[in-house]
Amino acid sequence: MAIPKTKRRKTSIDSGNGDLHTAKPTALFVPTGGRKHTLSVAIPGSIIANAKSQETKTHLAGMIARALAVFCVDEVIVFDDDPKAFKTRVDDLHTEQFTAFTDPSHFLSHILAYLETPPYLRKHLFPMHPNLKLAGVLPSLDMPHHLRANEWCEYREGVVVPESDDDGGGGGGSPEPGGGGREIDGVSKPTIIETGLSQPVVLHEMEIPELARVTVKFPSKDTPEDAEPVDPNAPREEAGYYWGYSVRRTHTLSGVFTECPFDGGYDLSFGTSERGASIADVLAEPSLAKYEHLLVLFGGVAGIEEAVRADKELLDKGIMPADAEKLFDYWINILPGQGSRTIRTEEALWLGLMGLRPFVVNNGQR
Repeated sequence: MAIPKTKRRKTSIDSGNGDLHTAKPTALFVPTGGRKHTLSVAIPGSIIANAKSQETKTHLAGMIARALAVFCVDEVIVFDDDPKAFKTRVDDLHTEQFTAFTDPSHFLSHILAYLETPPYLRKHLFPMHPNLKLAGVLPSLDMPHHLRANEWCEYREGVVVPESDDDGGGGGGSPEPGGGGREIDGVSKPTIIETGLSQPVVLHEMEIPELARVTVKFPSKDTPEDAEPVDPNAPREEAGYYWGYSVRRTHTLSGVFTECPFDGGYDLSFGTSERGASIADVLAEPSLAKYEHLLVLFGGVAGIEEAVRADKELLDKGIMPADAEKLFDYWINILPGQGSRTIRTEEALWLGLMGLRPFVVNNGQR
């Protein structure tokens, strides 16, 4: 008996090549035009305190960084939701001390910043530190700005290095000094930027402090020597690239809002709670407007209410833990009917960003 032929709706993308190789990833980020709007995520540093060993703390920080990268988060804010539990902050510590147990928010911020940095820049920007002892087990984020030496992109991340370090990470020769730039002992020196290519970028008419991280733009593939520094947001705003996340640390929940780097603050905010409205119902509301800067805030083990309880500024203004939802435009439950009694913050991060993904992607098209 012949097998009947059935018509099926096509659910895959035609690669255009009958010889399919799946050994290497093919899901490359493709920009679709400039993007002005941003996605920010706020998480409590206390989630690191709940992990017992350095290994689990490091692994947890890596899981969080992966979520931020996968869902194209532009800013992550690490806030303290129980500052009394950790009286010694990194401000009072020698920078060489291990901080995962004494100041988990600093530890988490440190690991997140390390992973966001392109690998070829880490040796310059992150000296040896006890927090990075287990950095070798951290996952790769492999973001669009984590470029290999043989990969071309009109933008690259770089760092200003001393003239003695101008090998570009690829064994290239030293550029010839000349023009303007820094002046040392009366002799004009160029500004040299390591970008992970065989030759560094040399600026003769611009002074930038050493070890400063710089975003550069190349006018063409054939003239990399003509690269020039641009605003760190240029890859996103001009071309639409996802260009990593910035890391901001604040000591209170209110600081998430009051220290916002965007003019006008966040124009749309979601607070997550099992006591909130269903995320599906909220996203279906016709009043949900297009945003410029979206904030999604996750609480710790005791919820966002506990962060309100620990924030003197909010309490002085009469905002009590029971009023936590009033801080946000929407108070959402990311997984109604959950099978487990509790959802960990690191799990909620993945679930929440996945649930909001269609809304975030469609923001620029509405």
